[in-house]
Amino acid sequence: MSGSFKQLGAVQSHRLEGSTLSLAFGGPVLAITTLTDQIMRVRLAPTGSFAPRRSWAVAAPDEEFPGAAAQVAHEGGVITLRTAALAAHVDTATGALRFTTADGRAFCADEVGAEWQDGGGQVRCAKQIAAGEHFYGFGERTGQLDKRGQLLSNWTTDQYRYGPCTDPLYIAIPTFMALRPGLAYGVFFNNTWRSSFDVGAARAGALQIWAEGGELDYYVVYGPRPEAVSQGLAQILGTMPLPPRWALGYHQSRWSYGSDAETRQLAEQFRSRQIPLDAIHLDIDYMRGYRDFTWNDEAFPDPAALVADLRRAGVRVVPIIDAGVKADPEYGVFIDGSERDMFLRRADGEVFHGYVWPDDSVFADFLRPEVRAWWGQQQRPLAELGIGGIWNDMNEPTVFDLPFSQGGGLPHTIDLDAPQGPAGEQTTHAEVHNLYGSNMAQASYQGMRMVSDERPFVLTRSGFAGVQRWSACWMGDNCSRWEHMEMTMPQLMNMGLSGVPFVGTDIGGFYDNATGELFARWMQLGALVPFARGHSTAGTARHEPWAFGPEVEAICREYLALRYRLMPYLYSLFWEASQRGTPVMRPLLYHFPDDTATYGIHDQFMLGPWLLAAPVYHADQRCRHVYLPEGTWHDWWTGEVTSGPAHILAQAPLERMPLYVRGGAIVASGPASLHAHEGPLAALTLDIYPGDGEWTHYDDDGISFAYERGECSTTRYRVGRTPQGLRFEAQPRQGSYRVPPRPLTLRFHGAAAQGGGYDAATQVLTVERRDDGQPFQLDIALA
Repeated sequence: MSGSFKQLGAVQSHRLEGSTLSLAFGGPVLAITTLTDQIMRVRLAPTGSFAPRRSWAVAAPDEEFPGAAAQVAHEGGVITLRTAALAAHVDTATGALRFTTADGRAFCADEVGAEWQDGGGQVRCAKQIAAGEHFYGFGERTGQLDKRGQLLSNWTTDQYRYGPCTDPLYIAIPTFMALRPGLAYGVFFNNTWRSSFDVGAARAGALQIWAEGGELDYYVVYGPRPEAVSQGLAQILGTMPLPPRWALGYHQSRWSYGSDAETRQLAEQFRSRQIPLDAIHLDIDYMRGYRDFTWNDEAFPDPAALVADLRRAGVRVVPIIDAGVKADPEYGVFIDGSERDMFLRRADGEVFHGYVWPDDSVFADFLRPEVRAWWGQQQRPLAELGIGGIWNDMNEPTVFDLPFSQGGGLPHTIDLDAPQGPAGEQTTHAEVHNLYGSNMAQASYQGMRMVSDERPFVLTRSGFAGVQRWSACWMGDNCSRWEHMEMTMPQLMNMGLSGVPFVGTDIGGFYDNATGELFARWMQLGALVPFARGHSTAGTARHEPWAFGPEVEAICREYLALRYRLMPYLYSLFWEASQRGTPVMRPLLYHFPDDTATYGIHDQFMLGPWLLAAPVYHADQRCRHVYLPEGTWHDWWTGEVTSGPAHILAQAPLERMPLYVRGGAIVASGPASLHAHEGPLAALTLDIYPGDGEWTHYDDDGISFAYERGECSTTRYRVGRTPQGLRFEAQPRQGSYRVPPRPLTLRFHGAAAQGGGYDAATQVLTVERRDDGQPFQLDIALA
């Protein structure tokens, strides 16, 4: 610690310049900037002047925001900055800050205002926790969905075999969403140093935020609903690029599929067993002595033929690339990187060396743009082979205390005083440690874009806020245990609320051996999460879908087939996420924020707005409690209708995961498939359920960047109740992407008999049409 803490005192003066209100405190300055009607940024300059800030996580500088018409008032000892949607109020005697909605509801109010250490060091503040307020997001976390009462650290860390109480983990995202009935808001703490959120752990009524260095700098996003908070955070941190359609399929991985023959046999097994598959991931043993960007010539004698043959079968190859580069004077990447000064140095100026899989290793300084460009070019030989993407690992970054060849050891990281960054803008690893994984992912994504005309798929284990702009994320080295399967749901939902939609966990668990029952239940869950990959470690039993016998294999086949039939629905959700930052996998509270019964539900989720899944995550369980919020809910399997809000006991034999469709839903699906096809969807089915709703279906070629040039199309469908029954409308297709006319099947659930397409047993009316992009309208009588 460098000194005692100081606080703001009385406001000496204030002025509004453009969209920023500056308040002077006789030295320190507090600045509040209106970025939109619903977003404000708060910054503290203890010395009175703001140092130039590098936008490491923020997608756009303040001046690129649309701004907002803001007014300042000074009355009753309070200075107020007001937009149409919210206001910031500063107490002139203490500098305490609070926000209010347009109708006067207070939120994100200081309990203890901005504080800083005399002479530099820690910064901190404390916010009041309102009665009935709950907190979500915070990036990658273990435990339950609601984080009230928790102490959470932001420091990217290799936590192999982590458990339900482990903190921190591999990904650090200092954002959160707060919710109470009628009001939701979000906060992004724009500070890359080691930091923490104390969400009422030390003091039940206070949310404390602090960091070991840097500025007190945070953004406040007002909802009032969760969807608006997600969209506001996306304006700050950016959105994911639309992935290739195949990346939404099933991925199979293991440490390791160690040879050409084993990899080919794996793909052949999936195809012969009629189990869908789109990608095989190759772990570190495909390399020559763990050297990045190389192949083990003995085990993989012709990687070009392997990649090409698998691709013809609809299977992409995704190789792992680790952060540590082997320090080998005969290894081309090490030689070239050393000559170009691409690697991190210690504080004494010598190149930093550490132990990872290749033993003695060096690490690229990804904070420097020229290093990211250089790293991206190292991917060219892999890209020219036709690989599907890049899997980044060990990029927290992890350093062992012993060589791997001698058993490895406990992971730690790069020296905190190691300098990083471009000349003239250098800082130390202590400030940018949390950014290492994001910057490596950025190098991988941008590099693949430079050397391929196909959308890259990048997967990373570590990252910081904004990592979604470059990469999908998985939650690291979990275990084959029921509690880890249960933890998957809140982990992924909180990642989505933190702005990162393309997420998953290792289906079946990475460490230990799954039972057949556990694997079957995990596959039922995994088939509906954004990123679906099975993965397991060396020395464990095999975790392929057929490894547990015919019954489990059949369950895996059925649920992966369901995922592939739902690909049009899923792909449209990813398009929405790329446009607005909305999660793909959502907690119930996202769509029912005024229903407090949803606030603590961590073991059910919404896939988009229409499907509600309630996975089974206990051994020998053949039924489970399910909460259905307000509205009408249709059992996916039986068609049985339940009116919510309702608590029900759902039957769940091993082959069934409780799954429900919300009234008013329009659920898009396609033909059965063993891999995600490129190009136009051959046929489209819409399952339509009574109620009021709409759905925008998205189309493009599924693989190229043409969609960024506008070569995409959308079709909006609407359904609504009428006095006679139900009206369905298809609006004209919009956009320049030309979808060839295709069969369109409309399945109206709960319909009355209306012709030869009616199934009296299920009360489903099937209408066949030709989907040519033209508008039409249908009126349906309900049973």
